[in-house]
Amino acid sequence: MMNTVATAHKSELEQGALLDEIDRKIIRATQSGLPLVSRPYDDVASRVGISAGEVIARMHTMQQRGIIRRIAAVPNHYSLGYKSNGMTVWDVPDDRVNELGRQVGVLGFVSHCYHRPRYLPDWPYNLFAMVHAHNRDEAMLLVSRIADLLGDADRGHDVLFSQRILKKTGLRLST
Repeated sequence: MMNTVATAHKSELEQGALLDEIDRKIIRATQSGLPLVSRPYDDVASRVGISAGEVIARMHTMQQRGIIRRIAAVPNHYSLGYKSNGMTVWDVPDDRVNELGRQVGVLGFVSHCYHRPRYLPDWPYNLFAMVHAHNRDEAMLLVSRIADLLGDADRGHDVLFSQRILKKTGLRLST
């Protein structure tokens, strides 16, 4: 099963003034995902009462303003047979974290990769990369591929395997 999610920034939505009633209707109509139909924006438009072109334009504007962070497909990896999903965490030099993150992020088996702050002395890791595999042996091979790519920049790493599926949604508007 695949879902499409528009993720909104909570702090900006809490300000309220950034959204008019049409924007709120669009968010409410899409916060559980875009409809899985051949023309999803037409479906949203009919629910909101505007044209599909205006829905697309407003969503684009909200994305440019940072209200919607992204519109993307969100696969259910477990349903696709990927049972060993692990967040790999890496301690890499701070002055190279962006460069290395770009290299890791383009790997086909990494679904998302990002920079996070360290929390020394307990948490030395500053680069995170999610890998998806059918089993733990396969996952560890993927981790070794990342380690090979990072070379000497890998000053330590770990893998935090998922134990269950957590909620994958953005902010929800209640009214």
